[in-house]
Amino acid sequence: MGMTITEKILAAHAGRDSVTPGEIVMASVDIALGNDITAPIAIREFRGAGAGRVFDPRRVVIVADHFCPNKDIKSAEHAKILREFSRGQGLTHYYDVGRAGIEHALLPEKGIVVPGDLVIGADSHTCTYGALGAFATGVGSTDLAAAMATGEVWLKVPASIKFVYRGRLRKWVGGKDLILRTIGRIGVDGALYRAMEFTGETIERLPMSGRISVCNMAIEAGGKCGIVAPDGITRAYCEPRAERPPRYYASDPDASYERVVEIDASEVEPQVALPPLPGNARGVSEIGEIRIDQSVIGSCTNGQIEDLRVAAGILKGRKVHRDVRLIVIPATQAIYAQAMREGLVETFIEAEAAVSTPTCGPCLGGHMGVLAAGERAIATTNRNFTGRMGHPASEVYLSGPAVAAASAVAGRICGPDDI
Repeated sequence: MGMTITEKILAAHAGRDSVTPGEIVMASVDIALGNDITAPIAIREFRGAGAGRVFDPRRVVIVADHFCPNKDIKSAEHAKILREFSRGQGLTHYYDVGRAGIEHALLPEKGIVVPGDLVIGADSHTCTYGALGAFATGVGSTDLAAAMATGEVWLKVPASIKFVYRGRLRKWVGGKDLILRTIGRIGVDGALYRAMEFTGETIERLPMSGRISVCNMAIEAGGKCGIVAPDGITRAYCEPRAERPPRYYASDPDASYERVVEIDASEVEPQVALPPLPGNARGVSEIGEIRIDQSVIGSCTNGQIEDLRVAAGILKGRKVHRDVRLIVIPATQAIYAQAMREGLVETFIEAEAAVSTPTCGPCLGGHMGVLAAGERAIATTNRNFTGRMGHPASEVYLSGPAVAAASAVAGRICGPDDI
């Protein structure tokens, strides 16, 4: 019996010829990642365990992105812990304000994660790197501490679900819409501790930005990871920037899957996930009149330059509705700079949007767009749980950049064709 791409990567990192779902393996780690929320705890546990030095200062990555630039004294203290630890350990990859970006956009951009890697991160959306053909998953801060010290992690090999997407995408539909439609179909626990392998002609045509959106939200379906087998698009993106030689894996034709889910992508219209779960996905034409107070375009899910281009194309020559606050957050400094060169930032400002330095900020209700009681937001972020973006009596609706931009203009949730 053959192996899936996930099983092959785990076998290679466990020093095994093969692995099967359900096995527990000790695997070597290529990249161990922490941020300004999770790394302070990992650092405390690392020191508490008596560890002196990290296993490899080139392989431990720390990014200050959630509450940075610091929003208060506590976040400043957390950032200081990261700064001092990174300097003391001589970490190659420590990213602070001005050099940082949202971690899950920054690491692919910098070539820190490459195809074939095994990546763990003390952040649930570490699964994003599956877009590059890597096995990547979120862990707790104590597991991160152990990996920082030893370079290893224990994992249960997940069973795989194969998702096959066929057909051409409609106008305004992207990776975010595909994954919202998928979660809407299988539910927020529909892939619990499973590897979600995304395949089919639609995925093969999807740009890296779209693949990032799809794999980023595997965790919202309960997935252990999301993954796309590397192809020409992967190579074109990764090889010019890769820090290390990529390793390309693909599933065997006779690989075993727990099940196969087929989706006709040509039927998917722009999606909106209603609160309080990402699984409450509907076509934008189905949701009726829902007025909004805020629109957020950005996050590790949709802060790529392609996302900003879509939003700017809709906002060009228009104004944000007088009752709406539009916040645009490029995912990295390089994306911000590219948006400036292309005139996108000017378009946003002329539309009366606020453009922020790269930060996770409003996605987790941290800063730069926290909601008050009774307020409602449309956002290109990845979670819409109760209280996710602020007050428990606020509401968050999820969408792609096209719907978020159009809704900001209309003052209500709508698709671009409505304006």
